[in-house]
Amino acid sequence: MTAAALRIDAHQHYWSVAHSDYGWLQPVPALAPIYRDFGPRDLHPCLDAAGIDATVLVQAAPSEAETGRLLELASAPDSRVAGVVGWCEWLRPDAPQRIQRLAAQPLLKGLRPMLQDLDDARWMLQAGLQPALQQMVRHGLVFDALIRGSEQLDALCEFAALHRMLTIVLDHGAKPPIAEGARAAWTAGISRLARCSNVWCKLSGLVTEAGAGWTAESLRPWVDHLLAEFGPQRLLWGSDWPVLNLAGSYARWWQASAELLQPLSATQRDQVLGANAVRCYRLQVR
Repeated sequence: MTAAALRIDAHQHYWSVAHSDYGWLQPVPALAPIYRDFGPRDLHPCLDAAGIDATVLVQAAPSEAETGRLLELASAPDSRVAGVVGWCEWLRPDAPQRIQRLAAQPLLKGLRPMLQDLDDARWMLQAGLQPALQQMVRHGLVFDALIRGSEQLDALCEFAALHRMLTIVLDHGAKPPIAEGARAAWTAGISRLARCSNVWCKLSGLVTEAGAGWTAESLRPWVDHLLAEFGPQRLLWGSDWPVLNLAGSYARWWQASAELLQPLSATQRDQVLGANAVRCYRLQVR
């Protein structure tokens, strides 16, 4: 099977509530649909129904312990995981050595600081991160950027311009304020960020930003802007499952994505739905 024919979910999670490192995952009403364990047995029927060949498994806890758990899950013969985006102790003096050890794992393809949870919008620009970032470039690891709001989007524009050798993936289209309909700042920030050729963007996470009542048509202006700026050559489809369950289902988002991408050529759809993830994360699909 060629890379162009593959279907890749470039953003999904697994977690167990028994582990204490998921600080954001609390037993509150708003998170009730996802406050339980999620693993391969839950996801695989969704992948089969959508015809997804493989996934990129992304961290959801700021701990190296979780990264180890994800790599173990990904190594199972029937895992369907082609790559893992983990987490590291970014500012420790031995961060480069830690990253080198993680990079020795063939399935480790990237690292992600949980930027949206940090009080300092410009955290990513501090000098203390340089040794870790240089090591990521050395090992060809992708920097996943989980951000929200115009301040973090502005900071990421600076960051991307400073680190042209680092492959950066913008998660969830920078979590646009779809429910509020406030497009101006987001639209301008996306246009500015997309000028950096080292930045890719995930077509994921939009339904949770839209909230209940979303339709493919209500998402279309936001998706069209991402397509216009990043092009089908730098856009990666992802589910953000199981967070997706807060506002929809895997099948519904997959169907909506087909509608939203219908204006593209078949080759362009193949890029967004699989080939770009293979290129960006250097995946070897089993």
